[in-house]
Amino acid sequence: ITGGSSTMEGVVELAEEVFHMPVRLASPQAVAGMSEVVNNPIYATGVGLLIHGFRQMDLGGGPALRGEDAPSLLERIKSWFTGHF
Repeated sequence: ITGGSSTMEGVVELAEEVFHMPVRLASPQAVAGMSEVVNNPIYATGVGLLIHGFRQMDLGGGPALRGEDAPSLLERIKSWFTGHF
């Protein structure tokens, strides 16, 4: 479990009861530089997204990083609705 509310008392036990599986409180790992600041479950999702983004850049990234025209926000929303409805 990650995020600020994951540090509330009893949340881990509640999640185990809801999901019927072991649950643990997660913190960012292997963060160089500011590890003492971000080594907290509150920052786990944000740090994970940043790491994922940097890895995507190393793999060639998305259309904008490849020099292609990236779809506009409106095009992406339309595509999402088309795919889900």
